[in-house]
Amino acid sequence: MPRAAAASAHDDGPAGARADAGDAAGHPDTAPPGVFEALGDPVRRRLLELLVPGEQPAGALVTALQARMRITQPAVSQHLRVLREAGLVHVRAEGTRRLYAVDDAGTAAARAWLARFEDTFAQPLDALATELARGRRERRRAAPPAGTDAAAG
Repeated sequence: MPRAAAASAHDDGPAGARADAGDAAGHPDTAPPGVFEALGDPVRRRLLELLVPGEQPAGALVTALQARMRITQPAVSQHLRVLREAGLVHVRAEGTRRLYAVDDAGTAAARAWLARFEDTFAQPLDALATELARGRRERRRAAPPAGTDAAAG
């Protein structure tokens, strides 16, 4: 299966199941289809970074990528298509040019899905910070006072 098709081919569960049904806290049950697969590629992440300041023509994106790596215009177009199908960018035509921009709705859906994990990591990280602070405090108490020579006893 071609790479782009693989990035958008997903089993979203039983027929009729809503992918965005959500849990009791309003978080989506599943990640938006293809979003994290699209973000798994460093070229596509770089394209998103290039689009953060605002809308860019496809030619400018190709030029910016070619300044950093060996990549062809058709390859960049393929990466942009994967990002578009994942809902992370949108495109509009202006004459013969194609202008790409970050799709705020797509990135918001990804952030919403990731938000459900914030509490999962918060408590263990808070506990780790407490233990690190306790260890520093104990080392300070065990250390000889400044200005004394512990070896000259």
